[in-house]
Amino acid sequence: ESRAARALEREINIQWYIPSLAKTSNDTETKVLLLYAYNTSAVKISDMTAFTSTSMFSGYLWIALARIISLKEKLSDLKEQVEILMPGSKSFSASVPTSFLEQSETLKISPSDKPKMSSVKVHLDEKTEEIAKRCLSEVKALLSVVPALSSPLTEIPFDVTLQSITNLENMFDLPNGCTITEGSLLDWIISLFH
Repeated sequence: ESRAARALEREINIQWYIPSLAKTSNDTETKVLLLYAYNTSAVKISDMTAFTSTSMFSGYLWIALARIISLKEKLSDLKEQVEILMPGSKSFSASVPTSFLEQSETLKISPSDKPKMSSVKVHLDEKTEEIAKRCLSEVKALLSVVPALSSPLTEIPFDVTLQSITNLENMFDLPNGCTITEGSLLDWIISLFH
């Protein structure tokens, strides 16, 4: 069965279309097209010609390329901060001699532990929380149907985990896009498109 014909859980798929970079004379800035599709319940399509669903939605937004690039850099910086704050992060290794780390196998994180660690909720320090609120306010302003009505966030609208911040960063990865499944990040993003 094709992945395009079914979605076993709620998800959103983000893709970007980058038109020719040649601007027409009346355009002041280069824009890219955000294409999104999401479902609010499990979907299985058996006949494309006769399919109708009240749980699938799609749309698009034109967004200034410069704003996307700037936001992607900020989200990358935020991801680095979250990685530092994660329990068991490598930030402690700065105070431990390298020779000790090389000798001790017990301090290494095996690949099988990484998925578990990426879903652990991270407690943000005050500085990182402010950075996160600014980034998320910018995401909200970019994705809101009526950006003029978009007010800055006073609290973070989803659980901050390494996975949620990575997903958010990947969402603005122009060449690749992403798929986000389940969770409070998905709920927040979908709410912005309404």
